[in-house]
Amino acid sequence: MSYQPYPTSGQTPEPQQRPTAPSSVQTAVKLMYAGAALSLIGLIVSLATVGNLRSAIVTAGNKAHKHYTATQIHDLEVASIAFTVVGIAIAIGLWIWMARASAAGRNYARIVGTILFALNTLFVLTNVVRPHASLTLVFNLLVWLAGLGAVIMLWRRESSEYFSPRAR
Repeated sequence: MSYQPYPTSGQTPEPQQRPTAPSSVQTAVKLMYAGAALSLIGLIVSLATVGNLRSAIVTAGNKAHKHYTATQIHDLEVASIAFTVVGIAIAIGLWIWMARASAAGRNYARIVGTILFALNTLFVLTNVVRPHASLTLVFNLLVWLAGLGAVIMLWRRESSEYFSPRAR
């Protein structure tokens, strides 16, 4: 038996078009892409300043644990670099995901983006107290500022209507 479509007037309903994103959402999306780009640049800077990381670990080791061996310092350095590379790769993916979801008007993007910003705030605060290269901290702060700007833009009044659920 073949399927017979239900007879209609012959006209298909027009799909409901999402309104264009307000300027606050467009700005937030640009800031998210900037956050992804700054994260990538920060990764490159981190890898280029590995020697400074070793110095920071040795200095911190002398203050906290005077008996760090060369092997322990090397292991800590390798673990720190691996954590940084994996963490920044994940962060770049999250930046791009949130930018696309925000541009598409997905309400969860504002919520998830805000939670990720809060987590990034904690990361930046912990990064201040652990051994790091100074230039790396500068990029972490720039990324944090991009996140702050994006979150502020996403929660502005003109953004709320764009993110409100639509009757489908």
